[in-house]
Amino acid sequence: MRDLVVTENITLDGVIDATEGWFTVGNDAVDDQSDILAELMAHTAACDAVLFGRVTFEDMRGYWPQQTDDRTGITDDLNQMAKYVVSRSMDDPGWQNSTVLRGLDEVRALKERPGKDIVCTGSIALAHQLIEAGLVDEYRLFVYPVVLGRGARLFDEGARIPALRLVESKTFRSGVVLLRYRPA
Repeated sequence: MRDLVVTENITLDGVIDATEGWFTVGNDAVDDQSDILAELMAHTAACDAVLFGRVTFEDMRGYWPQQTDDRTGITDDLNQMAKYVVSRSMDDPGWQNSTVLRGLDEVRALKERPGKDIVCTGSIALAHQLIEAGLVDEYRLFVYPVVLGRGARLFDEGARIPALRLVESKTFRSGVVLLRYRPA
């Protein structure tokens, strides 16, 4: 069975909603994030599929394929990788190598297929559903030294989260810390 990995950029107080502008991507990053990018490329090498909710998928589809001067390599990786979008309303995903899944039963079936890790990133509502359904095998949290005090959180109040064990921590030059957890 493949691992389903939830990877999130997250603030110290658990917010994953980036609408406040605390997180930038690709060529828009202000600080030297070459060490974070190298880590992300290692994670990308260990996966062969990404999983999105509809809103995040549409955001990604509207941004990455249009990047013609992407020095990070993310555009090429995303365009070539198998992408899955969980949606009841989308019919044509409109992005190469993309497939629409209708619900968590199809996500379970995807996990059963041979292959590498499946990574879910962003996709707040979908991440909550995956956590609630017990489908997450690993959490990779890139914790940014920011406190917002409000915004959508990865772990909702009252969410049933299994006991977790830390399997890796890594600090980057920018002060971002990667914390990797697996169910205990």
